[in-house]
Amino acid sequence: MTIADQTARKPRRLHLGLFHQPIGRHPAAWRQDTAQGHPEDIDWAIRIARKAEEGLFDMFFVADNLAGPEPGAQGKAGGLEPLTLLSALAVATSKIGLVGTISTSFAEPYNVARQLASLDHISHGRAGWNVVTTQSDRAAENFNLAALPDHAARYERAREFVQVVRGLWDSWANDALVMNRQSGAFLDTQRVRLLEHKGEHFSVRGPLNISRPPQGHPVIVQAGSSRDGIALAAAEADLAFTAQDTIADSHVYRDALSEAARAAGRKAPRLPILPGIMPIVGRTDAEAREKFAAMQEHTDIAAGIRQLSGRWGYDLSVHPLDGPVPEPGERIHGESRVRLLLNKARAENYTLRELAALAIASHGHRIIIGSPQTIADDLQFWFEQGAADGFNLIPASMPDGIDDFVDRVIPILQERGLFRRHYEETSLRERFGLGIPRLAAFAN
Repeated sequence: MTIADQTARKPRRLHLGLFHQPIGRHPAAWRQDTAQGHPEDIDWAIRIARKAEEGLFDMFFVADNLAGPEPGAQGKAGGLEPLTLLSALAVATSKIGLVGTISTSFAEPYNVARQLASLDHISHGRAGWNVVTTQSDRAAENFNLAALPDHAARYERAREFVQVVRGLWDSWANDALVMNRQSGAFLDTQRVRLLEHKGEHFSVRGPLNISRPPQGHPVIVQAGSSRDGIALAAAEADLAFTAQDTIADSHVYRDALSEAARAAGRKAPRLPILPGIMPIVGRTDAEAREKFAAMQEHTDIAAGIRQLSGRWGYDLSVHPLDGPVPEPGERIHGESRVRLLLNKARAENYTLRELAALAIASHGHRIIIGSPQTIADDLQFWFEQGAADGFNLIPASMPDGIDDFVDRVIPILQERGLFRRHYEETSLRERFGLGIPRLAAFAN
């Protein structure tokens, strides 16, 4: 029986990722009396990863930022480089998937292929790659560029980048590393091949300098909802992270993704989608609302305006805070997130101040506030309506953001048959019903 057959016979269950926020996503969370954590403390990261593994999460997800803080600007900063962090977590955990963000805008495919292959070997088949293109001109200035290439060009490079990485992973047969003491054969060179890729953006000879990853290909994730992002996910990704505020919007996104996957020739056009959520869990709905209100009291509206300005492409501080949200500029950053925020502002008649407060709290992801029952009801409704195959959990504060979810919400989801009671699969690919990619035949 194939993995696909086994998956088809299993009851459909939620997937959950933990979006690592060592001190919480909400900008005021770290100032609370109950707050714990440090963005560069590996022992803290291990504690969080192990709690997520206790909660049977599919994966531990790490984002990245290639620009440092602006001098004089307040706000959270710091953080460990994703693959360095995940390599440490690989030996501190045993089941949870480990997904790191790497931008295709400033990296090289050969390095990325060997880094992810190494992580997959270290973790025994639990590695994943969140493929992104960088959105910030400030980041471009750190890599010898005055500004980023245009949106479409960045995604064209990204698609070729992923194809080269896949080709390098496939430059070794699974059995190429022989290490036969009796014959003295260390490597079967007939089971290793050159890549000889020559494309518009990259020229890579190959082969890779490490054997094929245990998963064949680490799981590839894509986290963009723009037209170009959807096209990249449809052609290359195994699953999609997204930011959707309504069930209707999520269905539109899923339909667009499936249509693009069919156009790209995918045999299974229905990719799993995991919208980001920020749950605020209280023992009661009232307590949860009080918890969120306490964080919002310390919201830095100026920081929210700076964040929106970065997305809108110009300085929004010239507009009245209690006036309507202005239209974006010509050079926006993060097309899908700008569209989500602007649509919400128009639909709910937000002022610029109100949108800044929302944006700085969750960076545009959906906030769910309530008791464990309320949170579970919400997730179940989205899941059963086909709006999500699971969720990427973004804790607002720590450690309660993960502890309360694991201790109070997960048991309800398990009681309802919506979530696993133990890990069954060993690799991240298996957890999502993905087989090991087939290799083209090697020449004899």
